[in-house]
Amino acid sequence: MIAAPTSGSGKTTIARGLMALFASKGNRVQPFKCGPDYIDTKFHERVCERPSINLDSFMASEEHVKELFAYYGKDADICVVEGMMGLYDGYDRDKGSSAEIARILGIPVVLVVDAKSAAYSMAPLLYGFTHFTSTNASHLAPLNIAGVIFNKVGSEQHYRHLKQVCDDLNIACFGYLPKQVSLEQSSRYLGLDFSKKAESHELVHLLEEHVRWEALEELFIPTLGTFCSHTGIISFPYWESSVLIARNSEAFSFVYQEVLDRFSSVSFFDPETEVPSLKGIDLLYLPGGYPEKHLEALVRNEACRKSIKEYAEKGGRIIAECGGMMYLCETIVTDEGEWPMCGVLPYSITARKADRKLSLGYRQFVIDGKEYRGHEFHYTQFLGEKPKSITQVFNAKGEPVETPVIRHHHVFASYTHLYNIQFTV
Repeated sequence: MIAAPTSGSGKTTIARGLMALFASKGNRVQPFKCGPDYIDTKFHERVCERPSINLDSFMASEEHVKELFAYYGKDADICVVEGMMGLYDGYDRDKGSSAEIARILGIPVVLVVDAKSAAYSMAPLLYGFTHFTSTNASHLAPLNIAGVIFNKVGSEQHYRHLKQVCDDLNIACFGYLPKQVSLEQSSRYLGLDFSKKAESHELVHLLEEHVRWEALEELFIPTLGTFCSHTGIISFPYWESSVLIARNSEAFSFVYQEVLDRFSSVSFFDPETEVPSLKGIDLLYLPGGYPEKHLEALVRNEACRKSIKEYAEKGGRIIAECGGMMYLCETIVTDEGEWPMCGVLPYSITARKADRKLSLGYRQFVIDGKEYRGHEFHYTQFLGEKPKSITQVFNAKGEPVETPVIRHHHVFASYTHLYNIQFTV
């Protein structure tokens, strides 16, 4: 696992750089991402040329996390897991954190540390991280921090000071990445800009030059059985059903790979450019993304919107999450005006700057005896009065939140990105 003491330390840059470096050496690299993140996984997939899998101990059980790691990593030479936020940052202290995932799987952690403007002050920080013992989940193995990679190092002399810290604390130092403005990821809307090419030849070259990648390769390459005592057989429900999924590069793109793998037949269409054939499908799935950034194209493809509305009115089953739900509403309102959407749901969404409000966090609720878990992250809001929810939604700590869940005929819609989609609508 590539993790860090805090967000912004450079773990995404170094994780994808190492994935690209290992792949360039002829390895089959299986990427994973801790938490519900959809965007870093896109970087991973472009680098490794295979889907990146989310590992989340709130949305899935410990056993299922092990199943996912073993199942998707069984034919890989190297598995690289990118952590989330700070190493011990979870939804309740360190519950749900990258540290908990590493302990569940028994995999070693390489800590990426932002060393800008610091030298020997790194000593107490690293000592704390390598000696801290969590009181949660005492049944799990202790955390194994295998070593450190320093990021944003100013010079060779700076690195020598940092290396001395590791020597004094008896912590393995796997090298460093020099400070390079060109490598710093830009922030974009809800996340990183995944429209850019994920792999950087400059990044790979710098890691090859300044990081002991052979030692890391030896650390990551042991068989899965060394770390995860699981058979590699996955127990998620498998549906002998066909699903049609809206997908393009940005407007509808937030789909967990595990969801795709549950169906016997999966096909895709682009709501910006295509009119889907909705005959013979069992489910239309409209996932999240940034439809508010692509309104002109979505409005222009009136035939697609009309086809989806007719499908819903004839009793077709639809699951719509966040951006997908927005697409089903009457309109999306921006500072530029009102944009007609599918008109399946009798609501409007505001994406005006003055109305922007962050809604963020894990979500859980029960409908018809079935438990749903997922994640919410958006700035848009319902315009005017919120729809009446068919169930009470709670956050990870069991506290009620105002997120509505909508059932309209055979349409199931919410701002929540669901992890465990239930087929019955």
